[in-house]
Amino acid sequence: MQSPAVPPPSRSDSPSPPIPWGAVTAGRLAVVLGVASLVLLALVAAEWAPLFSLDRTISVDLHRWAVDDAGFTHANRILTDWVWDPWTMRLLTAVAFFLLWFSGSRLLACWVALTSLVGALVSQGVKAAVGRDRPTWPDPLDSAHYAAFPSGHAMTATVTVGILLWLLRQHGLSGPLWWAALVVGVVSVLGSGFNRVWLGVHWSSDVVGGWLFGACLVALSVATYEGRALSRWR
Repeated sequence: MQSPAVPPPSRSDSPSPPIPWGAVTAGRLAVVLGVASLVLLALVAAEWAPLFSLDRTISVDLHRWAVDDAGFTHANRILTDWVWDPWTMRLLTAVAFFLLWFSGSRLLACWVALTSLVGALVSQGVKAAVGRDRPTWPDPLDSAHYAAFPSGHAMTATVTVGILLWLLRQHGLSGPLWWAALVVGVVSVLGSGFNRVWLGVHWSSDVVGGWLFGACLVALSVATYEGRALSRWR
């Protein structure tokens, strides 16, 4: 006698797909960067004397050199106002958004836009909460608004460059073009922070804070998108 056929397991009984390796790596990196960001935030909020003393020493030395080197200082003004300005970075994000949207990757396009928006909100929120004063000089070289910590230029550049590099990697960029993009990205992130200290509108720990918060947000965004919850919608 033929035994009755065993029905296949229902969809709910099937095992969940494993979390992609990239999501695990990005998630662990987000935790490390998040802890580092919070530690630095606590030190700045507590006005920890060794950190503030180091900030002051670096800023005084750089400001003296910036005053003496007018040409390099002018170049840094151009870079900070036009090339690495937060609105330039957001424009690049907007271009990526429209390219993804019209190519059919609409969830990814929205995810990129959301990451950029969260970055801006976190930056302004932490600035308002900490309320750190910017450096003041008898011979200022530039001016800036809002509180100092974290650096909005450094954080926005980190978020934008991190997301764009991730997108390029997702779309198969490799070889010399990938390395060229990576070099341009690293130079942009480092330069966007350095020139804020050189121009005397940020302390060095403001810039480090912008880098840490921005990198943490990128890692968290990548981990979430690449994770199991969103993989079912792609």
